[in-house]
Amino acid sequence: MSTTTTRFVVLAEFNLKPGTLDAFLELANADARESLANEEHCYAFDVLIHEGNADTVVLHEVYRDRNAFEYHQTMPHYAPFKQGSAPLLAGEPSVRFFQGIIHPE
Repeated sequence: MSTTTTRFVVLAEFNLKPGTLDAFLELANADARESLANEEHCYAFDVLIHEGNADTVVLHEVYRDRNAFEYHQTMPHYAPFKQGSAPLLAGEPSVRFFQGIIHPE
């Protein structure tokens, strides 16, 4: 019998002010590290730098469901990322949500 599992996927794209990449990466990597270590239902948290534009960073996050993502936003490590990254941004981030389907092998 074949079963499938769904996951809640977040793609958040950030356009940074020039010269702020290192500071942003420090905040994003801390959030990713703490999320993976302390949130049971955070399954992946990747920090991606655009190949052709280092001022664009995408966070690829995978959670069990939307509730797990909303829980992530209440964690103590989220606030420093949210507050610390705001002055580094050239505009509002683009955040998109997806239902990822995982098929068994």
